[in-house]
Amino acid sequence: MLPRMLLTALVLCTGMAKAEVDVNQADVAALDSIRGIGPSMSRQILAERESSTFKNWGDLMARIPGIKAKAAAKLSTQGMTVNGQSFADTPKPLP
Repeated sequence: MLPRMLLTALVLCTGMAKAEVDVNQADVAALDSIRGIGPSMSRQILAERESSTFKNWGDLMARIPGIKAKAAAKLSTQGMTVNGQSFADTPKPLP
């Protein structure tokens, strides 16, 4: 009984894990799957990415209106990354 309960808990926990979506590789559907990004922002991201990929979170925030530090932190917790980095992993500028 206990092993079956543990197995069930493990399956449920792995199903709840958020998939990472890298902004430089994602298609429209993947971007739209992130809570906080709608069709309009997805199109903006893809249009900007056509000119050049995003170097880091700072570059993304500078080029996409509506994404500032607070929004970037929320998107990152939803699974969005820039070059594999979450917003929390972004080095903070020195004062």
